[in-house]
Amino acid sequence: MLEAETAGFGASGRNGGWCSALFPASLDTLAGYADRAAALAQHRAMRETVDEVARVAAAEGIDAQVAKGGTITLARSRAQWARARAEVAEARTWDRGDDDLRLLDQEEAQEILRGSRTRGATYTPDCAALHPARLVRGLADAVERRGVTIHERTRVSSIEPRRVRTDQGVVAARTILRATEGYTSSLRGERRTMVPVYSLIIATQPLAPEVWDEIGLARRETFTDHRHLIVYGQRTADDRLVFGGRGAPYHLGSRIRPEHDRDEKVFASLYSTLVDLFPVLAGARVSHAWGGALGIPRDWCASVGLNRSTGIGWAGGYVGDGVSTTNLAGRTLRDLVLGRDTELTRLPWVGHLSPLWEPEPLRWLGINAGLRAMTLADAEERVTRLPSLVARAVSPLLG
Repeated sequence: MLEAETAGFGASGRNGGWCSALFPASLDTLAGYADRAAALAQHRAMRETVDEVARVAAAEGIDAQVAKGGTITLARSRAQWARARAEVAEARTWDRGDDDLRLLDQEEAQEILRGSRTRGATYTPDCAALHPARLVRGLADAVERRGVTIHERTRVSSIEPRRVRTDQGVVAARTILRATEGYTSSLRGERRTMVPVYSLIIATQPLAPEVWDEIGLARRETFTDHRHLIVYGQRTADDRLVFGGRGAPYHLGSRIRPEHDRDEKVFASLYSTLVDLFPVLAGARVSHAWGGALGIPRDWCASVGLNRSTGIGWAGGYVGDGVSTTNLAGRTLRDLVLGRDTELTRLPWVGHLSPLWEPEPLRWLGINAGLRAMTLADAEERVTRLPSLVARAVSPLLG
């Protein structure tokens, strides 16, 4: 294994700690690539993967602080409540089962999470909160125990059929698997394959039991709400509240630099949003703040595959939902490399090729316009109390 920095340096170690069944492409999109049965098979595989990650962590003795409490998504306005009801109604058309996604009324929602202005919520059991860095370092130890050598501080510059060029020399191999996610654009010839978009996170100091009594999350449920600009949070094993979200700009030319990991304006916005959600946190100290790049393909659909003629395989495009999806990708790549015909290799994301992103400066203009449109859509709904017209216009362009 070749790693530019250290195992877990990227999104695998710096994410918000959600191991969920979320897949970036919709069931309708997946059905379009294959059929309805295949789309549902992908959904089932994602649900099962949440438990698989927890099982592997336990089997390998990895203290990843896993707690499968599910995800609650609050509806805090009339427009958000309408989206919540529509989402559950859409799920029912797929016969996914009542245990897959449930609509909660105000009282039921507040039994789990007491966010301000809550009207109701949706809830799915298919998510576990965990400590991502503990998980990825534990997995690195587990593969090393099985004889794998991880070459850290070995930066890859290009991937070619049967060979990889690094700053330490050339490596020849019959099969090469690219799993570079948000860093894909740094490889020669891959500048438009994936764009790196930054997500930033803050964490509070450990909160007192009486504060948690006012917030909830007794089973360490992960949480978000039905706004357009994504936010996400969890209660950690040591009683911190970790809260993150989008909003940082995309940088021209898909630049990834250490200074982009921090944006004080975004951190301040996250803190303000957190206090708005939970007024009891006014004055709570933020002990940690960080960020990093995640990978987004042009059609917002993750994929995995293997080109047998070149020996080059790939996995990625998780759009921030990679903690579980990487596990499914790894097991699928195993079967592809070994030439097995399995349920995993027949899933609709296998072999999918996303179109290239537009050249610069078009993608810089488009991506940042999309980010600002989602912010504007939330502001529009606060004023009109109606579903956003801006969001409706932009959503087809955002996958």
